Amino acid sequence: MESGDWAVGTQIPTVDELAEECQVARATVRQALDMLEEEKLIARYRAKGTFVIGKPQEQFWCEVATDWSGQLLAPEGATIEVLTERERLAPAPVEPSLGQMAEAYEHWRRRHWRNGKPYYLGDVYIDARVCARIPKKSFETKTSMRILRDLPGLEIKEAHQTLTLGSADPLIAELLQIPLNAPIAYVTRSAVDQAGRVVFVGRGIYRGDVIRLDIRLK
Repeated sequence: MESGDWAVGTQIPTVDELAEECQVARATVRQALDMLEEEKLIARYRAKGTFVIGKPQEQFWCEVATDWSGQLLAPEGATIEVLTERERLAPAPVEPSLGQMAEAYEHWRRRHWRNGKPYYLGDVYIDARVCARIPKKSFETKTSMRILRDLPGLEIKEAHQTLTLGSADPLIAELLQIPLNAPIAYVTRSAVDQAGRVVFVGRGIYRGDVIRLDIRLK
């Protein structure tokens, strides 16, 4: 359907034909067709067959920014849901070479949505000494790096990002509305101020079916 091979109005092959073509069980094909029917992409008619009645939404890609300016912008059309806020909770320490950890941190957990689906779950830890200056509304509208950049008197001297891959455990699967063990990407970010103090640690999780990493090589 995404490639256009099955256009709207097209009658698709039978369950037996699809099972043979894809080398899967008939039950697997039925399950896939059930999902397409729930998404209102196909309709089944007794004695007539199954027909395509809709087109999938255009794939939403979430590009993981690899530079400072990209970290300041949220994807177009994205909204942020604050799940927990202002908890006194310390992150796991970062590499000592990155900077000195602050004495205390405040923690927020946020979930990012687009097109009615959650695509990112982020834990934000910010130096408690600067949290009082952050407007509450900022956590509903801005990326973490943008929040830091907009704080008067705070200068970010260094920022780091690490990306690794994994699979969704039961809690992550529920929060991101994906199957158990679905692929995900872990992103760890940190920011160091002019005094060499780690003022921000972010630990985020992207759905694996929306993440994209573009890097200019030359």
